[in-house]
Amino acid sequence: MTSDAILLDIDAGVARITLNRPDRLNSFNDAMHAQLRQALDRVKTDTSIRVLLLTGAGRGFCAGQDLGDRAVAPGSAPVDLGASIERNYMPLILTLRALPLPVVCAVNGVAAGAGANIALACDIVIATRSASFIQAFCKIGLIPDSGGTYWLPRLVGTARAMGLAMLGEKLGAEQAEAWGLIWKCVDDDRFEATVSALVSQLAQAPTKGLAATKHAIYAAEGHLLDQQLAMEREVQRMLGNSEDYREGVAAFVGKRQPQFRGR
Repeated sequence: MTSDAILLDIDAGVARITLNRPDRLNSFNDAMHAQLRQALDRVKTDTSIRVLLLTGAGRGFCAGQDLGDRAVAPGSAPVDLGASIERNYMPLILTLRALPLPVVCAVNGVAAGAGANIALACDIVIATRSASFIQAFCKIGLIPDSGGTYWLPRLVGTARAMGLAMLGEKLGAEQAEAWGLIWKCVDDDRFEATVSALVSQLAQAPTKGLAATKHAIYAAEGHLLDQQLAMEREVQRMLGNSEDYREGVAAFVGKRQPQFRGR
């Protein structure tokens, strides 16, 4: 699938979605949101897909909302930002979080505003060393949305979350890795090869088990220990009946590489 603002490529179990408005640093307008929803609908229904890669075209990942798409001049009628969030950003974040497969975000440059928090909604975030993350909302009198007030304190703690949100300073990818905001940053000249190897590994992994791992780790935020232990019991019971578990054990015993099918 190819469209003006979103590119979707599916190959060897990997769905690659590219935000494709490089002249606007891949900032979102309503049309881009609509095209991304279509691409994600395809990912949800294509059983050949075992990992989703989200990245950006050009020199940046995503600059968040295109303010030109909802510009408001002093003294003019206000814009209902809540409606935009409810229509576009909330469904996007919840969809990325709920997909029953690994979601990798490859941050190839600046990730600002909602763009930064869309990246943080993904399961594994890898960035170029030259990339940066900016909670730019404070510059225009807003709060970090698209999950920003949820991700930041959980990932980096309250003190750092407050500093990032209230000062809007640029956080380099190397520091973001050190703080635990992202999984890894790599040198720019090794980025494409590293991302390709990562998604290839995930596409050949036991997808059902990875989806359950994702669900269990995210659920832990709202569970007491006994609840989480009970959940682990039930999930392991279910996975113990999967084809991939039987294949994994057989491969281990036979001292060979497993051939997982994602079932």
